[in-house]
Amino acid sequence: MRGIIGYGAYVPYYRLDRAKISAAMGSGGGRGTRAVASFDEDTTTMGVEAARNALRVEGAPAPSTVLFATTNPAYLDKTNATAIHAALDLPQDVFAADMGGAARSGTATIMAAANWRGTALAVVSDLRTGQPTGADESAHGDGAAAVLFGDDEDAPVIAEFIGGASATGEFLDRYRQPGDNFSRQWEERFGEHAYLPLAHDAIERGLKNANIEMADVDAAIITGLHARTIRGLSRVAGEALVDDLTGVIGNTGAAHTGILLASVLDNASPGQTILLVTLADGVDVGVLRTTDAIANYQPLATVQQMIDRGNDTLDYTKYLTWRGFLDREPPRRPDPERPAGPPALRGEDWKYALVGSRDRSSGAIHMPPMRVSMVGGAVDDMERIRMADTPATIATFTVDRLAFSLSPPVVAAVIDYDGGGRFQSEMTDVDPAEVKIGDRVEMTFRRLFTAQGVHNYFWKARPISS
Repeated sequence: MRGIIGYGAYVPYYRLDRAKISAAMGSGGGRGTRAVASFDEDTTTMGVEAARNALRVEGAPAPSTVLFATTNPAYLDKTNATAIHAALDLPQDVFAADMGGAARSGTATIMAAANWRGTALAVVSDLRTGQPTGADESAHGDGAAAVLFGDDEDAPVIAEFIGGASATGEFLDRYRQPGDNFSRQWEERFGEHAYLPLAHDAIERGLKNANIEMADVDAAIITGLHARTIRGLSRVAGEALVDDLTGVIGNTGAAHTGILLASVLDNASPGQTILLVTLADGVDVGVLRTTDAIANYQPLATVQQMIDRGNDTLDYTKYLTWRGFLDREPPRRPDPERPAGPPALRGEDWKYALVGSRDRSSGAIHMPPMRVSMVGGAVDDMERIRMADTPATIATFTVDRLAFSLSPPVVAAVIDYDGGGRFQSEMTDVDPAEVKIGDRVEMTFRRLFTAQGVHNYFWKARPISS
């Protein structure tokens, strides 16, 4: 049997209260909150976090393929999946590739991984923006999900696809030209006119292909970027319709199907039937059934837990600054210089996977990795040790109000890792007024800065949620 053997989601720490939009601008906004990627996050870093959540589950095998989809890539021409591959510390024989730049690419990536040979990891991530006070600004959100597919020989299958169908249509609904930082949408009644016939046809064929009726569906996920059509289709699902979470995190675009699937699987029991309906340049329908193995699956963090630990104190002007809509006076320090390619290649293990070195004779851990041991002086007698998944404790810290940052001040902490190893790390997702010695932290993959078109990725420490 082939199916889902693991999954993980990622919802950013910050929330924007939609009421703050209308309070600042006099229009826009609404009720609820939307998830906001921090200034040091992009679709690649969020994809890494979702993938880590999927692969750190006990018993999860390493993928032999990584497929990545987003509508908002950090790079064009350059493959973004390779950074995810490096951050996960995967062997070089693992294939990694990007899958297009449209909202439907998220579904296509999941479908491709489901039918791939071997263990295939589908990573879907999106960072949604809109014009200030516009509907997209308040209705959309940021987030990522990862789904690991394999066979029973790889790990217990927790859910299998039992049917599905697709319907494709070419019509101008939502579009964005390269270089634009927000999308445009045609009149909603036109989109509804185009989508509804496709949706009813695909749902009917998908259920027939799975040999079930709508009454047999335990949880129905209906999502897409056309809100009016989704509201119209909700009647089809009836009581099986699940909360689409747009009231608390917003619509996360290409990632939303994956996030909602993770949310449903978080609470699923054996033998449940899940219907997935995704609207994007057509309609894709998938029908899954959970197996007995779902009862023993323990996600590293549920979607609800990530929602609960969110911080909704984000200021609207700070959000505009992070998204590039508002330029502020920079810190009185020189701008960061572009990272160079050759040293980044030489230090790939350290830079992307946070791999240090451990002295075989003394056990001393060195970060960054060293050839000569600081204990005993042994030379070239080291083994690599990955520190990205090791928690740590703050030994001391400082708050720097002059260092370059899009979100000053910078909190720099000296942290001691469990089992050995000390490192000075910048902190993120933290209130500078609440940091204290002895706090527990974990590592997270972030973008330190971007200079001359080059993203400088590395690891930061963040507080461990209680």
